[in-house]
Amino acid sequence: MTNLKVTILGSGTSQGVPVIACECLVCNSDSTKDKRLRSSIMLSYKGENFVIDSGPDFRQQMLREKVKTLSGIIFTHEHKDHVAGMDDVRAFNYIEKRDMELYCSEQVENALRNEFHYVFQDFHYAGVPKVNLNRISKNKSFNVGNDLVFQPIEVMHYKLPVLGFRVGDFTYITDAKTISEEEKVKIKGSKVLIVNALRITEHISHFNLEEALAFITEMKPNRAYLTHISHLFAKHSEIEKMLPTNVFVAYDGMVIDV
Repeated sequence: MTNLKVTILGSGTSQGVPVIACECLVCNSDSTKDKRLRSSIMLSYKGENFVIDSGPDFRQQMLREKVKTLSGIIFTHEHKDHVAGMDDVRAFNYIEKRDMELYCSEQVENALRNEFHYVFQDFHYAGVPKVNLNRISKNKSFNVGNDLVFQPIEVMHYKLPVLGFRVGDFTYITDAKTISEEEKVKIKGSKVLIVNALRITEHISHFNLEEALAFITEMKPNRAYLTHISHLFAKHSEIEKMLPTNVFVAYDGMVIDV
């Protein structure tokens, strides 16, 4: 696959960085690379854009990147920092005169139907989002748009199943703490890998730095990028000093050509 462009829409944790009312060095940093919205990426391919996860900052991310067309949203899991902005697809409904394609597991679909119940009622109040749900599972690849094939990868976010995705030579993993050997097979051979690395110290439901780097070493991508970064990690410039030459710190607005 050529000409796949990945834009980092957000590289932060569920609280974002800076964290409200926090006075730590990271939250008080003047560097734009230490300003992290909730984790999300956009894939651009053959004139179409697809977003993985629409968190609370979805509207801000779309405005910042000047996104004028969006063909679909693919969800990793149902936590608020990954789904809360779904309501804002209304703008694309209006501009593009079509329903928004959503791709999600059964557990995420149930959460969306509960959280955004007004979207799925028989009576549609004027102005509610118009969406088309596409059910996906870890066991089957699926196509979106112009020949873009997604291979789901199940990872465990403590006890919650979360889907990562491989698209050609690119793999995106967020909110992972453990990954089975069976699922790792789907990742191996990826040239570009984005993976969560919450902080230096261990966490119950996320890779820390040591775990993320060990995973990257095992998967052997040409390039890897760390995302879902907490204010408890370090400043961007300090994290860079901790990494091997082929591993980089993702930041909001970063563009990666695969």
